[in-house]
Amino acid sequence: MATSTMTGGSYPYERRITRIHRYHWPAIQLNVWMIIMLAASFLIIGVFGSFIGIQQQLDLNVPWYFAYYITVSGLTVAFIILLLWLIAQRRLLPSIVIIGAFVLFVLWLVGLIVISIELWGPAGSVSVNCNNLVWNAERHGNNMATLAWLEQRSICQQWQSVFAFGVIGNIFLLWIIVMAVQVFYDDAS
Repeated sequence: MATSTMTGGSYPYERRITRIHRYHWPAIQLNVWMIIMLAASFLIIGVFGSFIGIQQQLDLNVPWYFAYYITVSGLTVAFIILLLWLIAQRRLLPSIVIIGAFVLFVLWLVGLIVISIELWGPAGSVSVNCNNLVWNAERHGNNMATLAWLEQRSICQQWQSVFAFGVIGNIFLLWIIVMAVQVFYDDAS
């Protein structure tokens, strides 16, 4: 840090020049992380947005975790946009990434637990219904029963996709935390 003092007239003027520390992030890993997290977030937003439309069309109540996971995925997209802005400004700090990713990890974990309970929970779970109505009752032909079966199969596959991308999102959030800690310690030494 450099300091210079000037007197102009009767008022002393002090100017401090501080050196901004820049961290070196692994660009390819960071870009892959962002792409995977955007894919997971948009898949969850799309699937649960579709599910909300189906629930409303059937005049059923919309479960709270649909909106919850859409909100968490939206926050993840906003976090990635913030990271991109910080990267453009060359001010991406490991502490921001660690704190943001940890908060998102906890939120994604809550969503994953709820999805797991709904998918594989007690009697009447999505998995039990999919096994009984879809996987063990394949339909063929050009009729309404086959069309209904195809829609049910699509819904079952969407539930499986949400679970899979929830797991991937949690793993990738842990990965970015570890990466940020490594960036911090690599530049500290």
